[in-house]
Amino acid sequence: MVRVTAPHQVPPVPPADLPGTLGALRAAGHGYKTVKQELRDNLLARMRAGGDRFPGIVGYDDTVLPEVERALLAGHDMVLLGERGQGKTRLIRSLVALLDEWTPVIEGSAINEHPMRPLTPASRALVAEAGDDLPVGWLHRSMRYGEKLATPDTSVGDLVGDVDPIRLAQGRTLGDPETIHFGLVPRTNRGIFAVNELPDLAERIQVALLNVLEERDIQVRGYQLRLPLDLLLVASANPEDYTNRGRIITPLKDRFGAEIRTHYPVDLDLELALIRQEADLVADVPEHVLEVLARFARAVRESPSVDPRSGVSARFAIAAAETVAAAALRRSGLLAAGADEARPEAPVARVGDAVSVTSTLRGKVEFESGEEGREIEILAHLLRTATAETFRARLAGLDLSGFTSLVAEGTVIETGELVSSAELLRQVGTVPGLAKALDRLGLGDAPTPEEAAAGVEFVLEGLHLTRRLGKDVTESGRTVYGGRS
Repeated sequence: MVRVTAPHQVPPVPPADLPGTLGALRAAGHGYKTVKQELRDNLLARMRAGGDRFPGIVGYDDTVLPEVERALLAGHDMVLLGERGQGKTRLIRSLVALLDEWTPVIEGSAINEHPMRPLTPASRALVAEAGDDLPVGWLHRSMRYGEKLATPDTSVGDLVGDVDPIRLAQGRTLGDPETIHFGLVPRTNRGIFAVNELPDLAERIQVALLNVLEERDIQVRGYQLRLPLDLLLVASANPEDYTNRGRIITPLKDRFGAEIRTHYPVDLDLELALIRQEADLVADVPEHVLEVLARFARAVRESPSVDPRSGVSARFAIAAAETVAAAALRRSGLLAAGADEARPEAPVARVGDAVSVTSTLRGKVEFESGEEGREIEILAHLLRTATAETFRARLAGLDLSGFTSLVAEGTVIETGELVSSAELLRQVGTVPGLAKALDRLGLGDAPTPEEAAAGVEFVLEGLHLTRRLGKDVTESGRTVYGGRS
């Protein structure tokens, strides 16, 4: 993902060799280009170079991104429609990387006016007076992005601008354009402006954007002031918002050149890639555990008990992976007391650690009205289903009779949140087929004790879920595998 510098951050320092006056800018051969021309030219350059046009955007290569590229090449403003957690805002912010790295501006201009295209009366007078000696500033592309989360209390003044009473108090007349305090949209002139959750914007406020999208200008109160803005306007919305929380008024929808539907990852591999990229893991989480969580997220998303209109955010699986890693780190910390200092327990997640996510993440899921009180039960069932599917996918056809024989001989294996890897492996001992199982799980030829314990616990849980081992949970919270179910 391209990390976009937030507007409040200090931008990079312009290179010293950039022209410092309007005359030097002209002498350097600089030509004025609109924002949409910049985006088109830079996108085409990336296409011709064969590079990644949208680094870090996962799962949209064959669906959403081609539509975004066509909209940019056509010079269209666009609205992205999709349920929560589909990366709409992240995709919008990544567009900033397609702008020129540096662009010239009139120093002191509140709306980033180009020295060759002054807009306000004050800037036009300044250019006429200074001529080629006009000082030129340089704006980094990270400072050419504006974003507003639409809320019902958003006003026209927030977006477009309003009269500044302080300037009126200083003695300026009401008809003086210098009394205008510009809003977010004109202050993002010559950049990209995003409106998140557009339907939440009151309809009378949406009307203020009509001129921005079509005539490309703004009008502030009763002023005869028309500023031809140069920007790309992008909005995001949930499809259900058209009829539920609010709607995008028809004239405004008509002015967007492109309406693009986003979606959740279409397959398991993309879901896994997204988790790997986004999750900030404080412990080692083996691949088979990540796969369980990815399947779990997809199962929750497809469950008839979950409201499909709300969706299940990609943040659900990411938070699940981070929670499981935290559980492993907690075990490592608690087992450190009295442990062998030469070989402390390393934090490695096990499939049993995933049980905690059913309670901590239930708030991220909107259930159907008839499922009240059963939320944790539903999530626990879906987690077991995801674990069983991963077990079959990873270990299908493998001879695991060594584990079932071990239990058939009367061995009882205890595991749980605070059972160390050494204790778990001591109970299991040498089991035929364990090495092949660990290899299938991607734990390598020489796994650490913690990795081996993670593999053993997964095999035991998988055998239980496929009805080949019995399982009980003790009052102390430990899990006991033994006997036939």
